[in-house]
Amino acid sequence: MSPTAGSGRPTLLGVPYDASSSFLRGTALAPSHIRSALRAASSNLSTEDGRALDTLGWDDAGDLELPPGTEARSCIEAGVARLLATGGRPLVLGGDHSVTYPVVRAVARAAAPFTILHFDAHADLYDALDGDRYSHACPFARIMEEGLAARLVQVGVRTLTAHQREQAHRFGVEMLDMQAFAAGVRPALPGPVYVSLDLDVLDPAFAPGVSHWEPGGLSTRELLTMVQAIEGPIVGADLVEYNPLRDPTGLTAMVAAKLLKEMLAAMTRE
Repeated sequence: MSPTAGSGRPTLLGVPYDASSSFLRGTALAPSHIRSALRAASSNLSTEDGRALDTLGWDDAGDLELPPGTEARSCIEAGVARLLATGGRPLVLGGDHSVTYPVVRAVARAAAPFTILHFDAHADLYDALDGDRYSHACPFARIMEEGLAARLVQVGVRTLTAHQREQAHRFGVEMLDMQAFAAGVRPALPGPVYVSLDLDVLDPAFAPGVSHWEPGGLSTRELLTMVQAIEGPIVGADLVEYNPLRDPTGLTAMVAAKLLKEMLAAMTRE
């Protein structure tokens, strides 16, 4: 594993892209809203292990400037590669979940092999959705086809189609769906980990500001506990699918900011 990718300085990178969303647009607006919630006067910058976020050692590289269409994928990959080359370790703020594919492509060149820990209501393993192989419903099919991860461990899935079951079997995905989670099963994650966190893994009662409501998900407390339990090292991460257009109260932005704080805590604890 590259020292840069495994132990570089955690760095926020906004990826304001939602052109591959299959249902609603709006997630391209997420990065600035999450940053604002992180600095909200109603809260503070202390993590749950008692550290002040401002003392943890992390940077914010701002947002990538992206073209409006799907040609943005190559720009995302190049932007993450630049960050890695300068000693950063990406914590990407999406955007829709399609951004994970180009991000992981860049990280894999610097940090392979690693396990992907994927939190989501959906498996995102479609070979294609509505004719689009790069839809936000497809990133993990592309990742596994290219052998970019040694393992794919999915937590929270609760809307699996027959096609995606076939895809999971094809790629050897280790799937901990919500029924297994409710029965007490938890993943074992030795070695380097890349974390991909889709906010719709949470029950919409906790995070309604997402494009795809899927009842029956994790609580915020359950998800925070799992993030805090990651032993690492964390080679990179993304936080995706927050849609400010469905979050008029700002509740989900605060949930995203809380998760972001604990992700930074996990990445700097190593």
